[in-house]
Amino acid sequence: MQINDLYTFVAAMTLLTVTPGLDTVLVIRNTSRGGKVDGYITSLGICLGLFVHATWSAIGVAAVISQSPSLFNGIKLVGAAYLCWLGLSGIRSLRNGSSSFNMEANTKSVSRLTSIKEGFLSNVLNPKTAVFYLAFLPQFIDQSGNLWLQSMLLAFIHFCLAMLWQCGLASTLDKAKAWLSNGRTNYRLQMCSSVVLVALGVLLVVESL
Repeated sequence: MQINDLYTFVAAMTLLTVTPGLDTVLVIRNTSRGGKVDGYITSLGICLGLFVHATWSAIGVAAVISQSPSLFNGIKLVGAAYLCWLGLSGIRSLRNGSSSFNMEANTKSVSRLTSIKEGFLSNVLNPKTAVFYLAFLPQFIDQSGNLWLQSMLLAFIHFCLAMLWQCGLASTLDKAKAWLSNGRTNYRLQMCSSVVLVALGVLLVVESL
């Protein structure tokens, strides 16, 4: 199966992956909430969402979204609402005192299903990722080959790069758990990441309007 300019794709996706964004914020927040395993599973959910976007790109659904302002804005609002909900949930937990940091204890108390669902939905409900895949992937696909299989291969490469980066980030935070175990430090980290999630959601609302 021929992939055009594979090395260019890998280089571009590597730069995209390490650029701070929503995925980074969510992994940081969940790692600080429940330890590195929470971060790993959140990353897995985020990266599984890439295959959904690759499929949309391959079958042309993303093209419909990008060309229909009402549908595009509708999806942006859904995604924005979910981001705001994630952020506000974190802020509410902090205010209620239910997110005090204890990495060893919290790692077992966080639902794995919750972690993977948060990561997956935050990625799938992000229309920017869908449009990015629509515009970017076709540049590296051989149109004479199987479009879906090539899209899945490119998404798998992105999956591997993102998992390496995000899990590495979670591990780094875990190694700094002595510093993070300070109640004030962890409170600030979780509060900042939760506020950023809300801000990203509000930004999506503003852009859609």
